[in-house]
Amino acid sequence: MNSTGIPQPPPAPTSALATVPAPAPPRGPSGTPPRLDLWRRHLGRVPDEVWARDDWQELILAENDLAAVPPRIGTLQHLRTLDLGHNHLAELPDELGDLAGLSDFLYLHDNRLAKLPEALGRLTALRYLNVAENRLTELPHNLGAMAALVELRAEHNRLTGLPDSLGDLTALRELWLRGNDLTSLPERTAGLADLRHLDLRENAFDHVPETLAALPRLRHVDLRANRIEHLPAWAADLPALEKLDLRWNPLTPAPDITARLERRGCIVLS
Repeated sequence: MNSTGIPQPPPAPTSALATVPAPAPPRGPSGTPPRLDLWRRHLGRVPDEVWARDDWQELILAENDLAAVPPRIGTLQHLRTLDLGHNHLAELPDELGDLAGLSDFLYLHDNRLAKLPEALGRLTALRYLNVAENRLTELPHNLGAMAALVELRAEHNRLTGLPDSLGDLTALRELWLRGNDLTSLPERTAGLADLRHLDLRENAFDHVPETLAALPRLRHVDLRANRIEHLPAWAADLPALEKLDLRWNPLTPAPDITARLERRGCIVLS
């Protein structure tokens, strides 16, 4: 009841989460969050502002017409996210491998990279790597050392093969390889026990890679626009498969296999 004597409704219930204050972002000595966003400034080079402090946790340098990254980048030991996408980089310094704390995102897409330094294999805490839209013909041989990777994107490069160590990425859930020149997958791909999504669209496969038969959690497979002629019988035994896209292949119909997949709820597009 308020001061006028009129009964008032009880206060609306609040979520328990609403009563818990959001944690404040970590702050550096100057009191500002350790994040530097220089997106789309067209700076032409990495500015001195980047080196003004060494506790940045997120550094965004995308779309800055960068042709080089100084080796000094390796001194930013607190970085968790680094975005170098949409620049003109033709090479990367080995010192990128010194960023031991880089655990969230590394964006290197849409550059002019023909090769990645083997030093990237030292980024053992990194969970997301995007090297799409470059000129890569191969990935580092020690790729499998990046044991924390959950998502790897290497679409629209010039890859003709993949390193055997790919199979060591046991935490990997998404693998995006669209728009390359791949004809096969390494046998050790069978070790990707947690893989859920595989994009092999627009490559040169003439068969469904048999290593996929060993992947118990594979849900989505995109094999559009390859050269596949037959759907193997084992495809119907993939236990978690929810969608298999085989459109734009010279595929011989396999109604029995397709029916088996569809009966258990898998969408087959061909």
